[in-house]
Amino acid sequence: MNALIVVDYQNDFVNGSLGFAGAELLEPIIVGKIEEYRKKGGRIIFTFDTHGEDYLETAEGGKLPIKHCIDGTDGHKLYRKVAECLWEDDIVITKGTFGSLELANLLKNMKFEEVELCGLVTDICVVSNAIIAKAALSESRVIVDSKACASFDSEKHKAALEVMKSVQIDVI
Repeated sequence: MNALIVVDYQNDFVNGSLGFAGAELLEPIIVGKIEEYRKKGGRIIFTFDTHGEDYLETAEGGKLPIKHCIDGTDGHKLYRKVAECLWEDDIVITKGTFGSLELANLLKNMKFEEVELCGLVTDICVVSNAIIAKAALSESRVIVDSKACASFDSEKHKAALEVMKSVQIDVI
């Protein structure tokens, strides 16, 4: 079985407090991937960057002092048409930091043959979760589509893709 992991394609990363030009362009690509995986019987996993009102007092908030993805706010929700693609039987993982150990455990237990990641931000949460996926599924194919993820910094986007290639993640 295969899975698509949609990483943090949330309002705050597209057009909210940490949004950036070009992030909205991923919407049709991600929707297309979700539809493709559904047709082939794959599982869809959504991660949600999730913080509380105390975000600025956290370790992450101390280094990135911009409130974002506060649980219960519009910024925490999936962006537009991607939100419409969330089905009741999809897997949803809320995570309080860049990478998710819950995701690692899930992937290890489900033993997917192949997983693909897309979403935001390439050099922060996508790279973190792609490496976690590769560690959890060392003999499985882990894919990141370079056109289905983005960053506010194109050089960091490219650098993250190179790092992923170096740890045997297939960047397409």
